[in-house]
Amino acid sequence: MLVCGKDVGAAAARPFFVGEEGRLVRDVPVPVRVYGRLRLLLLDFDGTLADTREANYRAYARTLAEAGIALERDEYFGAYFGVRCAEFLERKGVSDSGERDRLRRRKSELYPSYFDTVRLNEPLWRFVQEFRAAGGRAWVVSTGAPDNIRHAMEHLRLDRGVDGVVTGADVMRGKPDPEGFLLAMNREGTAPDECLVFEDSIPGIEAARRSGAPCVRVVWR
Repeated sequence: MLVCGKDVGAAAARPFFVGEEGRLVRDVPVPVRVYGRLRLLLLDFDGTLADTREANYRAYARTLAEAGIALERDEYFGAYFGVRCAEFLERKGVSDSGERDRLRRRKSELYPSYFDTVRLNEPLWRFVQEFRAAGGRAWVVSTGAPDNIRHAMEHLRLDRGVDGVVTGADVMRGKPDPEGFLLAMNREGTAPDECLVFEDSIPGIEAARRSGAPCVRVVWR
């Protein structure tokens, strides 16, 4: 598989969608209850629109190693991917708020150097562009740091392919709170039953449920 012009090997994960009967499918499944009503797509970024797990892991692992803290890949993928930075660092034992801020800035500085490992969810991106070409709207809704989301989207050349972006800087509460989704709906003037959310994580799926919008889960295999 080629990613950004580089061969990442046959073992690279591919995106699948969980259909309404729980089966993994390659094409985007649109729930029956939004047929004819759908106006707005709400897309989580990390793990949904793009597989950023490896890039995030490497940036965090190097940052923490510089501070004398170990981070294993399986540990990060299984317990911490998608967790907001401050919470992640606190759970890793960084109790001082000033040190957490320093490590957050160092991680953000290192993150773009690992963008060669980021993979776009191409089936989802095609669906988004076809939907927008037909008059629909699409927003990225992430609890990630603004610079991290912006740099990754620019790297993948996605920044002009959506109509708005909500990041962690725009909300007081991260997922599973639905604040980010509700903010995007409010700005577009859409009701929950006119939206479709795409998410990969349990907190994100719960945030979609609390917002009242239907949700399609993305998994990488």
